[in-house]
Amino acid sequence: MSNERTERDSMGEMQVPGDALYGASTARAVENFPISFTPLPPRFIHAYGLIKKAAAETNGKLGLLELAMAERIAAAAGEIAAGKLDEHFPIDIYQTGSGTSANMNLNEVIANRCRQTDPDHPVHPNDHVNIGQSSNDTFPTAIHLSAGLALKNELIPALDLLGDALAAKAGEFKDVLKIGRTHLMDATPVRLGQEFGGWARQVNLASSRARKALQALLELPLGGTAVGTGLNAHPDFAHQTIARLAAITSIPFCEAADHFEAQSAKDACLEAHGQLATIAVSLHKIACDIRLLSSGPRCGIGEIRLPATQPGSSIMPGKVNPVLPEAVTMVAARVAGNQTTRAWCGAGGFLELNVSMPLLATCLLESIVLLANVVSAFRTKCVEGIEADVERCNSLIELSLSMVTSLAPRIGYDVATKIAKESVATGRTVRELCSERLEQLGLTAEELTDLLDPAKMSEGGAG
Repeated sequence: MSNERTERDSMGEMQVPGDALYGASTARAVENFPISFTPLPPRFIHAYGLIKKAAAETNGKLGLLELAMAERIAAAAGEIAAGKLDEHFPIDIYQTGSGTSANMNLNEVIANRCRQTDPDHPVHPNDHVNIGQSSNDTFPTAIHLSAGLALKNELIPALDLLGDALAAKAGEFKDVLKIGRTHLMDATPVRLGQEFGGWARQVNLASSRARKALQALLELPLGGTAVGTGLNAHPDFAHQTIARLAAITSIPFCEAADHFEAQSAKDACLEAHGQLATIAVSLHKIACDIRLLSSGPRCGIGEIRLPATQPGSSIMPGKVNPVLPEAVTMVAARVAGNQTTRAWCGAGGFLELNVSMPLLATCLLESIVLLANVVSAFRTKCVEGIEADVERCNSLIELSLSMVTSLAPRIGYDVATKIAKESVATGRTVRELCSERLEQLGLTAEELTDLLDPAKMSEGGAG
């Protein structure tokens, strides 16, 4: 066909789209893996481009490449890193478990891009672009690099801003008294600001966990080549290339202490995702709490009001739903699924190599990006616009049976229980019933008012 060209790799000829920068190895992989029709995440490819760029610069400095060729390779790899060539990376996520196809995809694109810029000086994808490298050490390095960048630049800042927003609401609502709940049942009074403060602390800890996830990824497998021995790599290649990557990303990456561990196992990635799974659970809890407190608005708890972001029903006029908290809970479910998938991927290490790396990379990046995006949306479209319904909060405190708790030390648990049961049977408040029997209870009106002060109860000072 006129819109195709013939390319050759070690297995023979392949037809390649005429405008594609990739070559025969990539075309063969596209043909072999028509599985999900979803390629590796662009962020991963961009990170891989950074590795190829840094590797070319190192190889030029070490005299393994002519400087002019090293500069051309680095320039082409830089275009990949900048996202300018994304359409040339079509290979499915479900490919060879080492990511060899993906590595060759980059090598071919870089070589053919160099041919476009200087047809008279051909660049070979293996002999030149891939010097000192193997799929087995560059692919896991790209996992660490792409995930580290996403954590540093997206998830950690998003969590920090959400924590600040929740802390601001804690200050705004510090004087709003409401009923606490345990087992989803009425408990003693708290302050709405205390609840928001608790959520702010959860998010602050989530940010710390995201930083721990980044810390787990700092050791890079680059330099181990095929099995961890470093065969065909210059002794200074890994150190110099990783130093370049650390400088480019402002992340203190370093060479793996043991290349056999770094390439055969993916424990660092599992540790990092374990932190993400905990973050997802924390966010799920906060989102569900906010959803519960805003339920109603008239026939539920209704202590807070969420911003109205979109119509909630195609049949019920005026209905508004807690759509942002729902989005958070769905992301949490996806991260939980990725946690299970990554456990299976981590178990896919046999002898000197893990053979589930493309899926592992996809799950890790997806979890980071989904969490970062939903945290930002949750903050700007929900949390920052939350309002307290102070009147509703006060009315529910008075209706609560748990108001009798602060009386128990004075009137005894059994008497307090009888008053609570009478309140249930009659629909009258604890305050009303106690006011009618002050002498019987051995209390003055002032003492009753003091004991039933929800502000004191919220600070643990009643009685």
